[in-house]
Amino acid sequence: MKTQIIHWTTIVTDLILINLAFLMAYVARYVWQWFRPVLFLEPYRDYLGQQLVLTVLLALTFRYMGVWRRRRGELWLDEVARIVTATAAGVMLAMAVTFFLQPSPFSRLLIFWALLFIVLFLSVARLVRRWSLSVLYRRGVGVDRAIVVGTGENGRSVIRTLLARPDLGFAVVGYLDDDQGDHNAGLGRIPRLGQIDDLAQRLVEYQPVHTVFVALPGEMQPQLLRLLQICRQQEVRALVVPDLLQLSLNRVEFSNMAGVPVLGVRDMEAFGHISRTGLVLKRVLDLAIITVLSLPTLVVMTLLAIAIKLDSPGPVLYTSPRVGRDGRQFKMYKFRSMVADADEQKESLRELNEADGPLFKIKNDPRQTRTGRLIRRLSLDELPQLYNVLRGQMSLVGPRPPLPEEVVHYKPWHHQRLAVVGGMTGLWQVSGRSDLSFDELCLLDIYYIENWTLGLDVRILLQTIPHLMSRKGAY
Repeated sequence: MKTQIIHWTTIVTDLILINLAFLMAYVARYVWQWFRPVLFLEPYRDYLGQQLVLTVLLALTFRYMGVWRRRRGELWLDEVARIVTATAAGVMLAMAVTFFLQPSPFSRLLIFWALLFIVLFLSVARLVRRWSLSVLYRRGVGVDRAIVVGTGENGRSVIRTLLARPDLGFAVVGYLDDDQGDHNAGLGRIPRLGQIDDLAQRLVEYQPVHTVFVALPGEMQPQLLRLLQICRQQEVRALVVPDLLQLSLNRVEFSNMAGVPVLGVRDMEAFGHISRTGLVLKRVLDLAIITVLSLPTLVVMTLLAIAIKLDSPGPVLYTSPRVGRDGRQFKMYKFRSMVADADEQKESLRELNEADGPLFKIKNDPRQTRTGRLIRRLSLDELPQLYNVLRGQMSLVGPRPPLPEEVVHYKPWHHQRLAVVGGMTGLWQVSGRSDLSFDELCLLDIYYIENWTLGLDVRILLQTIPHLMSRKGAY
C-alpha cells in the first residue's frame, strides 16, 4: 500500500511539473525571449494542443521506459539519466506529431526550453522525494518490516546494508538461522528469531512482515523454492540474495565473451580492502581538510589544553594503544577527559559497563572531569587524533580504532573491520555513536569498507557536524 501511494504520488507530481515546465518554456521564449527575440507573439492558448500531446506522450514514454518504477538504492544520477532519455524520446515524438497535426504555430526553441525545464523540475522533484522519504524512514514512518533468512557472510552483508542505509526504507525485525550456538543469540539489537524452518510461523507471529530476504549459502539453495512458496502463501515479498562467492556486487565484474556471460572479480589485490587509487584519494582528502582547518583547530586545541590543565591535575594528553590496519598497533592521542588514574579504576567499575561485546562504556562515568564531560559530549577530546591522521596511522573517516584487549575477544568476522586504517569519524558516528551495539558497529564498518567511495567519505564528514551538535549517543 505504501509503495502504491509513493508510485501514484510520483506520477501525479510529474504530470503537474511537466505542464508547469511547458508554461515556463512559453515564458522563457515569448516573455523573457531568451537566446533570440520573437517576431510574432503567439498567445499561450495556441500551444495548449501541443502541451496536451506532449503530456500524453511523456506519460506513455515514462511508463514504457520505467521512469516511474522505483528502485530502492538507485543513485539519483541514474534516475536523472533515465528522465533525460525518456523526456528526449517523448519530446521528439511530440514534435513529430504536432508538426503534422498543427504545423503552425511551432516554435522549436519553446520545445527546447520545455525539454530543459522538464528535466530540471523532475530531477529536483526526485531529490525532494529522496530527502522526504529518508526523513520519514529514519523516524520509522512507512518502513517495510523485513526478516533475513540465513546469516553467515551472505546474511550479514544484507543486514549491514540495511543498517547502513536507512534511506532504503527497511526495518529488520530479526533473522532466521540454523546455527544454534551460544554465539548466535543475535546481531546487536537484531534478534535471532529461530531456525529457517520456522519462517512460516514467524511471518504470522511478527505481522506485518513486508519483505523476506533469503540469503542462504550455496549448499542450502535446495531449500530456496520451499521458502519462496511460504512467502507466496503469506503474501510477503521475497528477495533472493545470491551467494555469489560471498562477494558484494561492487566487487563483481560482468562481461560478455562472444555471447557467453562471464563473471570476474575486480582488483584481487584490493580484495576486502580499499584499492590503491582509493587510498591515495582518501589520503589527499585527509591532508587537504587538515590544511584548511589547521589554524582554527590549533586555536581551539590551545584553549582546551589550558582548560584541562586548570580543571584537574594530570597531563593534558592521554595516549591509548590502538589496533590499526591489518592488526598493527599504534599510540592514539586524545585530550584527557578523566582523572589521571582512570585506567587503574577501570576494573573496579567493570560491573557498571553499559556496552556489549568487548567494549567498555559508562554513560555517566564517575571518572570524568568537569571539562572532560563537556569535551566528550562534543567529541572535542578527539582533536589530537589529527596528529595520528597526519602520520597516516588514522584517517578522518574509517572504523573506530579498537583497543588490543577488545580485539582479543573478536569473532572471526569482526576482524574484517581492521582491513583499513581507523577513523576519527565513520558510519558508526553518524548512525548512533555509543547507542550502537558492538555487532552493529562492526556491520557498519564492514559495509563502509566494501562500499567505499570518496563521495561516501565526504557525506560522512558533512553528516558528522550535525550529529556532534545533537550530542546523541555521545558519552
